[in-house]
Amino acid sequence: MTDTDILPTLSFQCADAIEVSILIERQGIRFYEKASKVAKEPRVRSVFAQLAQEEKDHMQALQAKSGFLQPALPGKSMGKRAVEPSLAELIKTEIFPDEPKREADPAQLKTDEEAIEMGIQSEMRSIAILEKLLERERKMDVRAVFAHLLAEEQRHLILLRNMKEQLGEGSASA
Repeated sequence: MTDTDILPTLSFQCADAIEVSILIERQGIRFYEKASKVAKEPRVRSVFAQLAQEEKDHMQALQAKSGFLQPALPGKSMGKRAVEPSLAELIKTEIFPDEPKREADPAQLKTDEEAIEMGIQSEMRSIAILEKLLERERKMDVRAVFAHLLAEEQRHLILLRNMKEQLGEGSASA
C-alpha cells in the first residue's frame, strides 16, 4: 500500500477539506520562508518571499472560511478539526518533507537552483495529491476547496519553473 492509497478511503466534509488545505499551506510557508532567507540570488529570494506571502494569505482566507462553518448557536463551537492522521502524515512527509532530512532543508542546499527544484518537486507532489482528492470527491463544496488550492499550486509551479528557466538562461550566457 503506497502513501497515496489512503486517499480513496477518506471521506471529507467542507471543514475537513479546509483543514487539509491549511496543513498544505502551512508546510509551504515553512519551506518558502526558509528558502527566501538562504537564497543567494535576489530574484530567487524575492520569488520565495512572494510564494511564502501567498501561502500565508491563502491560509488566512481558509481560516476565515473555516470560521463561517462554525455553528451559529453560541457555545456550540465545533473546535479545531483534526486532519485524519494518515493524510496529515502524507502531507508532512510527501509534499514539503519534514526538515530533519537534508534534502528537505533549504539551508542545506548548495545552490538556488537546487532550492527551486525542491520547490518544483514539492508543488508537483501537492498537485498530484490534490488531483487524487478531486478525482474521488463528489461533494461540490469540498471539490471547490480542493480545486481552489490546486489552481494556486499550479500557479506556484509555473512561477518556479519560470524562475528556473531564467536562472538557466543567465548561466548559459555567462
